[in-house]
Parts: sequence; C-alpha cells; structure tokens
Amino acid sequence: MEYISTRGGTGAVDFEGALFSGYAPDGGLFMPQRIPSLDRDTLRRWSSLSYPELVKELCSLFIPAELVPRNVLSELIDKAFSRFRHKNVVHLSRLKDGLNILELWHGVTYAFKDLSLSCTGQFLQYFLEKRQKHVNILVGTSGDTGSSAIESVRGQKNLDIFVLLPKGLCTQIQELQMTTVIEDNVHVFAAHGNSDEIDEPIKELFADVDFAGKYNVMSLNSVNWSRIMVQIAHYFYAYFQCAPSLDATQLPMVEIVVPTGGGGNITAGCIAQKMGLPIRLVTVVNSNDIIHRTVQHGDFSLAESVKATLASAMDIQEPYNVERILWLLSGSDGRLIKTLMEQFNISKRLKLPEDLHRKLSETLGSCSASDQDIVGAMRRCWEENQYLLCPHSAVAAHYHYSQPHSIPRCCLAPASAAKFQDAILRAGLAPQIPPEISALTAMETRSTPLERGQDWAQVLRGRIEAVAQHWEAQAGHSAPQGR
Repeated sequence: MEYISTRGGTGAVDFEGALFSGYAPDGGLFMPQRIPSLDRDTLRRWSSLSYPELVKELCSLFIPAELVPRNVLSELIDKAFSRFRHKNVVHLSRLKDGLNILELWHGVTYAFKDLSLSCTGQFLQYFLEKRQKHVNILVGTSGDTGSSAIESVRGQKNLDIFVLLPKGLCTQIQELQMTTVIEDNVHVFAAHGNSDEIDEPIKELFADVDFAGKYNVMSLNSVNWSRIMVQIAHYFYAYFQCAPSLDATQLPMVEIVVPTGGGGNITAGCIAQKMGLPIRLVTVVNSNDIIHRTVQHGDFSLAESVKATLASAMDIQEPYNVERILWLLSGSDGRLIKTLMEQFNISKRLKLPEDLHRKLSETLGSCSASDQDIVGAMRRCWEENQYLLCPHSAVAAHYHYSQPHSIPRCCLAPASAAKFQDAILRAGLAPQIPPEISALTAMETRSTPLERGQDWAQVLRGRIEAVAQHWEAQAGHSAPQGR
C-alpha cells in the first residue's frame, strides 16, 4: 500500500512517509493509491467486532505488516485506547424518535479527535524510537484538535508540538485543555485571529520545503492521512450497530449523519462507502456552509467572512479535506484536482465541473443549521430523552428531526456537551460538568500570544529553530535530516 498526492505531482510514499508529512510537496494531500474493496462475507464477519478490533482490521489494510507487524499494531492500538472512559471506547445511545447518537467523545479531552489522534500518537512514537529521530508537530485548531493532539504526544521525548489556537474563539474549556498542559515538549500559541487566519502561517511553513525538511516539521491536523484512516472505523461500527440483520442477500442501507468542519470525518465516510460499506452519507454544517453549497450547487466558494456560531469547532471556511473527496470522485485524477485547487487558491471561488458535482451530490446529502436550529435540537433532545447534546451533535440531530427517514439512521456525536457550557445555557438547560473539567479553571496556564501585525510564521520559525537546537544539544549529535 503506497500513498500519492491528490495533485499528482509527488512520487508515491509508504505509510511512514505519509504519517510524517503535512501537505504533500506539491500542495496536495496524501491518499492511498488503491482503496481496498470488502465483500459481503468480510462485512458479515466484521459485524461482531468491537470498535478497537475494527480499528485494527482497517489499519492493517492500510499499513503493511512488514512496516508494522500485526501484533505490534494491535498493541499500539490497545495502548492508544487505554485511557478512554467507556469500556467499549465508543457508545451508541438509542433515543426516542429513532435518534441514534454514536458517542465518539469518551477520550481524555471529551472529543472524537481523541480516537484518531491517540492512535496516530502511538504510530509516531513507534517509528521515532525505531529511527532515533525527532520531529516538530505543527497544528492549527478551531477547538478540539489542539487538545487531542497535545494529549496524544505530551511528555514524549522524540517530538515537540506547536499548537495555534484562535484566542477567544474556542470555549474556555477547550482553551484550558491546551494551556494547562505544562510539558517541555508542548508549545501553545494564542493567536488574535480566526481559524482560517491561523492556518496561513502553518501553510507557509509547510510550503517552505527546505525549512520543513531540515526541522522535520509535520502536521497532526486532518491533513494527516493517519487520522482519516482511523476514522473510517466510525462508519463500520455505526453501520453494524444500526443495521438490521445482515443475513439478507442484499445488505441493508444505513444513513450516517456527520457534523462537518474541516471535512476529515466525512472524507473517512466516503472511503468507507467506496470500500463497499452500504451507507448513505449526510454532511451537516452550521452557518459556515461552504460544504453544503458545494454539495447542493457545486459552489465551492468562500463567504465574505467566518460567522461565529454555537458550534464553534465547525466555524471553518476552507474545509481542506474536500480536496480528498473530489479526488476520490474524479477517479484519482490528480491533474484535474491540481487545476481546480490552484484556481480556488487564487480566487477563493470554484464552480465544480458538472460531472464532478453530479457525482458529489450522488455521494453526499447535506444540510446547514442556524444557531436557532441548534438550540431547538438541544432542547427537544433534552425534553424527550433527558440527554444533553453538544452544539455540534445538535447540528446532526436538527437534520434528524427535520428530515423523515425510511432506513436506520445514525448521528455521529463529535464532542461531549460538558465542553460547551455557554451553548447549554443558551438553550436554557443546565450543564453537567465532570470534576476533571471543573478542575481546569484552578490550574496553571502557559501560552505565547500572537498579536495582529506580528509575522506569525516568523515567530513559529524562531521557536522551532530554538527547540531543534536544544534537542540537538541534548542528543549530542547533529540535527536529524528529514525523510
């Protein structure tokens, strides 16, 4: 299994090469050269597997045993999930009116990103120890990615992590989950800008191939293939939990509703579908509706500005993983994707070719929800079930409540309501706060401010260079070279 760029301008790399990369050198994103196809017998056999067992089966399709032996892969995944609070790692809540909520938030930071990042952290450490290498991880976050990434690598000696968060645009809890981690290898920057603005210096550093290579700079955003790969398991588990009997000649369909920000999770769903899982996918967004407009009208164009919403982790204008979905649907046409994405990067406007838009609208349904819709879904779910939804999960529940369904449906829940107290209060409900979250407000914090007018990329370069010099001095040998 090798990985190629969505823009077709880079040679193939193995899983290790894709894992340690951010964007591909040509600006594209790494994807498997071939998507494995699963037959009905395999799906029936997998239907009784636990969530961790499904992750192991799926990862083994994308990571050759000669690179990571199967027994080692199994141990790494078990270790990744050892800190999860629920015995099943993820849990399906079956609520009134056919509302099935797949709780993906039982990890350390109460967010779905703990699932993929805990595994990715283990994969990284495995290769770093094997190669005696040091890397610098660069992450932009709109809320949950930063804290999940930090938790996945905190205290590890072979890597440092640099996280940019949009000051004041995350919830207080999300911010504290990052700034209260006082570890030598954790560097948090509080930027006075929005999620799209903090992506700019990150893209600049990755585009400087010499710098990124010299200092082994990599990404843990959903740019990283490893995260997408682990998230494919969400769809298989949701399907097996919600599908009626698999004994029929034709396997039943299940609709899976996916709250969407940067598009990594819905990309994983598209891959699961392409592997042969009989699912119907619906991508649901807040008022930042570029993906909804793309699905409905082929209009992949920026709005005038990012709108601040209750579902703040989805306040994203440039969902970069759409490039992966378009590549899949184009039949892996790197030349076409390169042309389209270069056009978008120049004008921030793109009208999809008619054939590509048709394939996209056949693959995905879509819906957007206002803050009023979100609050309404949160209230209704509480009134009917005494169950608190986070505002992102409520975007999916809004779709469920407003769209009748004839087949089983599962809504993915990306975060715990405990992280979004302001939204809970806005809905007129009472927050339920776990003690480990309450304790954050009394803890010491540490972060570096990034002010408007500063050259953020230059600040990051300086800190990465200083860390590399310190590591080099401690290691007692010259700086490691990039792969």
